[in-house]
Amino acid sequence: MAKSEVEKLKKQLFAARPHAGQALTPEQWRKIHEYSATYKNFLQNAKTEREAVELALELARGRNFTEYDPEKTYCAGEKVYVNNRKKALILAVIGKNPLDAGLRILASHVDSPRLDAKQNPLYEDSDLALFKTHYYGGIKKYQWTALPLALHGVIVRGDGQILPVSICEQEDEPQFCVTDLLPHLDREQSKRKLSQGIKGEELNVLVGSMPFRADEGSELVKLNILRLIFDKYGIVEEDFLSAELEFVPAVPVRDIGLDRSMIGGYGQDDRVCAYTSISAILALDHAPPHTAVALFADKEETGSDGNTGMQSAFFEHFVESLCEKSGVRPRDCFAASECLSADVNVAYDPTWSSVLEKNNAAYLNKGVVATKYTGSGGKFSTSDASAEFTAKIIALFRDNGLLWQTGELGKVDEGGGGTVAKYLAKLGMDVIDVGVPILSMHSPFEVSAKADVWMAYRAFGLFLTNDV
Repeated sequence: MAKSEVEKLKKQLFAARPHAGQALTPEQWRKIHEYSATYKNFLQNAKTEREAVELALELARGRNFTEYDPEKTYCAGEKVYVNNRKKALILAVIGKNPLDAGLRILASHVDSPRLDAKQNPLYEDSDLALFKTHYYGGIKKYQWTALPLALHGVIVRGDGQILPVSICEQEDEPQFCVTDLLPHLDREQSKRKLSQGIKGEELNVLVGSMPFRADEGSELVKLNILRLIFDKYGIVEEDFLSAELEFVPAVPVRDIGLDRSMIGGYGQDDRVCAYTSISAILALDHAPPHTAVALFADKEETGSDGNTGMQSAFFEHFVESLCEKSGVRPRDCFAASECLSADVNVAYDPTWSSVLEKNNAAYLNKGVVATKYTGSGGKFSTSDASAEFTAKIIALFRDNGLLWQTGELGKVDEGGGGTVAKYLAKLGMDVIDVGVPILSMHSPFEVSAKADVWMAYRAFGLFLTNDV
């Protein structure tokens, strides 16, 4: 049957955002499921920023990346890395074009919301041993109660020895939890605002209940816990002062849905974009046109501060060092550079549709999402990509058969958020946010669509290799 004039005109003029389930071939779905398996493995084993950097380095070294030497001049195709205090990382492949032609940068972050142990965390109350915590990043505190937790991090002993910590990830290991009040007795708690249903100082992690032997005295449960820790790690209570200990969900990464089309797990903001960026730069077998950089920053969830956050100068210093050997002014390199701020966006959720605007929301299974601006209210605290650069990135995706979409972080006056984009834009380069839409963002169990993850990987690879 011939199409009507209206149907023809709609096809010509309307923006089409096909669903992956209808647009992709069986062969593409085979690749998607294969790639998802590698991503799930990374997500399961990279529950902190340190672990993410360690795994990324292991993968990079396996693909001939070597530690960057500022005294050496590098040739096209050579691969280098910069490890910033084991919590932030730069991977780079030297390109064919000179540095004044600019870099192609993928910038993600490897930290996620969690519960950090305080410096003096361990205490005993009513024959129970608990850890005091200080939550990290934007969380809904009530989501972290009655949830199996694992303990990850590092302890630096008094003798300077650094001890990695990972408890609760093996089946025979114990787990921890934050207790909550039973509904039979929560009359006063239920009167609180949702944001105060659980207060920060109530996020106390239960770690033990047995006293040390049958001795008389106080704090014997605390003493027993310290003894167990000493037997395992050789540390004393004072060593907690310099430790970095993070309580993270002990829930395993799983396929979601009877159709196995989605992935559920902790830390997908933003390790889904970190892993797809790692995959993209490791896939470069030959020298790209422009020097390709994958940048993995820490502290994004708390404002990108500190010497491992994107507001520090570690990335600038790396570029300055590269340029010095080439006789290029760093500002010229930055001005010619282009960057995808590889971060997630909110996926449309029909249960919570009141805070989302359908025409400008991202959807699961409709591809990688380009976010022209973030911020809040009147675009406060955003970089806002230019029309020219936005069109350039969209054309790259469209012309190469990618599933892609655009999206905003909710309705204008409902809230908002930011990424590392503005800190890179400050250096003078073109930047736009590109990433994966996520359900239940910042919760202990976030959900992504496998097709969108794969499209992000393809989009990042195209960006690094196309001379556009």
